[in-house]
Amino acid sequence: MSGPSPALTKAKSVLTATATQFHSLLHHLTATPSLTKTKQLHAHTIITSGSHSPYVSSNLAKLYALCSHLQYARKLFDEMPHRRSFLYNAVIRMYVKNGLPHEALSVFVQMVDLGTCRPDRFTYPGVVKACSDLSVVGVGLVVHGRIVVDGFGLDVFVMNALLAMYMSCGERDMARRVFDAMQERSVVSWNTMISGYFRNGCAREALSVFEWMMNEGVEPDCATLVSLLPVIGSLRSKVLGRRVHAFVEEKGLGKNLALRNALVDMYIKCGSMNEARVVFEHMGERDVVTWTSMINGYILSGEPRGALALCWLMQCEGVKPNSVTIASLLSACGSLHLLKQGKCLHGWTIRQKLESDVMVVTALIDMYSKSSCIDQSFQVFAKTSKKKTVPWNSIISGCIHNSLAREAIELFKQMLVEAVQPNEATLNSLLPAYSILADLHQAMNIHGYLVRSGFLSCIEVATGLIDSYSKAGSLEYAHKTFNGISEKDRDIVLWSVIIAGYGTHGHGKIAVSLFHQMVQSGVRPNEVTFTSVLHACSHAGLVDEGLGLFIFMLKDQKLIPKADHYTCIVDLLGRAGRLAEAYDLIRTMSFQPNHAIWGALLGACVIHDNVELGEVAAKWLFELEPENTGNYILMAKIYAAVGRWKDAENVRHMMNEIGLRKSPAHSLVDVRNN
Repeated sequence: MSGPSPALTKAKSVLTATATQFHSLLHHLTATPSLTKTKQLHAHTIITSGSHSPYVSSNLAKLYALCSHLQYARKLFDEMPHRRSFLYNAVIRMYVKNGLPHEALSVFVQMVDLGTCRPDRFTYPGVVKACSDLSVVGVGLVVHGRIVVDGFGLDVFVMNALLAMYMSCGERDMARRVFDAMQERSVVSWNTMISGYFRNGCAREALSVFEWMMNEGVEPDCATLVSLLPVIGSLRSKVLGRRVHAFVEEKGLGKNLALRNALVDMYIKCGSMNEARVVFEHMGERDVVTWTSMINGYILSGEPRGALALCWLMQCEGVKPNSVTIASLLSACGSLHLLKQGKCLHGWTIRQKLESDVMVVTALIDMYSKSSCIDQSFQVFAKTSKKKTVPWNSIISGCIHNSLAREAIELFKQMLVEAVQPNEATLNSLLPAYSILADLHQAMNIHGYLVRSGFLSCIEVATGLIDSYSKAGSLEYAHKTFNGISEKDRDIVLWSVIIAGYGTHGHGKIAVSLFHQMVQSGVRPNEVTFTSVLHACSHAGLVDEGLGLFIFMLKDQKLIPKADHYTCIVDLLGRAGRLAEAYDLIRTMSFQPNHAIWGALLGACVIHDNVELGEVAAKWLFELEPENTGNYILMAKIYAAVGRWKDAENVRHMMNEIGLRKSPAHSLVDVRNN
């Protein structure tokens, strides 16, 4: 019997070699995907074999999926009559990776309906991620049920995906139930809980999970610390931050750029720019995130010039600013009213094609508004998309900054006409317009909208409405709105606004009563609250109450009085005729009195015809406010009241020599067509 022919033997060897090469290339391209090489392999298989075996087709589809070539991957996938789970998994991951979660879920449903292969531990993480991206918790729960039924309820890889989905959808309790039920947890499990709690506004719970993790003896990795440091920053726990920093150095993790950036950000959030700067200066590598964090840090710490100085150093190191960096630098220019530098940055954004970026547009509108160039703010706004809420918020805020209350309200109406959905920030920007106008009818209109839209449940919005009613003279509506907020939700800002409202309208006793209610409810007064209640006492002539509150502020609350507090007490004592006490208080101050304090004393001297102390106050005011005609007129009035006409005439001559003229008074009448 003769053996196989030489031709057949050669053909078999060629096929074997081709199969070996294909398997080798397949292994290589799976590890390091390359679209070009995948196409070359695809072409080679067509040339050598003419048609694809199921093995070749499925693996080619998998390679195209790894390269995110959706069209080719899906075409090969659809042509396959019999598909294995690894191919379904590759296509599901491809769709999720490319932001197409609906398609990923569709492939999963097709896989389940056909029933030719069962989902495995690599299928479910992609499906769960698709649910997370779509925020469809209900579908996620169904998938969770299938995971348990299919026997993957103890698989750490799958459970970690569920943790991430529930946290991403805001279902903290469900995430915690999954976490507590896990018999085995990886570092990723702990990291997901820490970052998830923080993203859901539960910083203390995140810190508690980290402490639990350490007690369990689980060694944190870089990702753990990168998740933890923002938590520490939000809690402003500098001591804990330093401990984590020491741990980073001890474990030799300091070369990790993301971790170093997180350390810089943490120190900034804790208000320690010096320590942030030390970390920054010792970094061997800095990226745009590093520089942007430091720039933001200088702005937050009230040093915008330092932020602008870093911009130049950043460019010297060859690091290109991104949209976040530019927005921060524009914020610095706006706070310093540096219009020229702001325009330079505007030009740079146009050259870099960033002028349509929402963050940059918002920062440009804000910068021009703060530089009193509202027309240019409107020009920037006119060129941007009107479909996003943030630019509308910025232009409304800009109008308020430039006292254009009616324009702000008209913009809000236009925003509603164009079907742009307002958010809480929109209303917080808008409500000061109604305070500026002090128009009760307008305030009632916006109140109706807030009730219908559900925004009144937001404490910041309710606070703005109360302020608007107070400014419009309707303390009744202001107090009704205040009473509509539960006691546990009343924060220090809300209490300060209602107290200030009563104080401004001369209801000092009610303002003091509200202050005591606030303290009894457990809300600790701050400097602004004390300014409001002391101002109320001053206007109502409640001397003993005002002095008692001032002592309470010093001894019980351990607050250091600011110029506003001294102004209120000087005015309080002055109105009561206790001018000597008021002057003694000024002389015992630990800092230089400002024009408001001396102005309060001078005003009291006018009421009580006290020439001696009036001259002392006027001397300081002429130095601090040489162009304020009111101070000269008040001093002349004191002289005239006691018959010192020559001195009164001299003061008026001083005004003439300086070139000052009394500003004419004016009244405003608002006419409304009913």
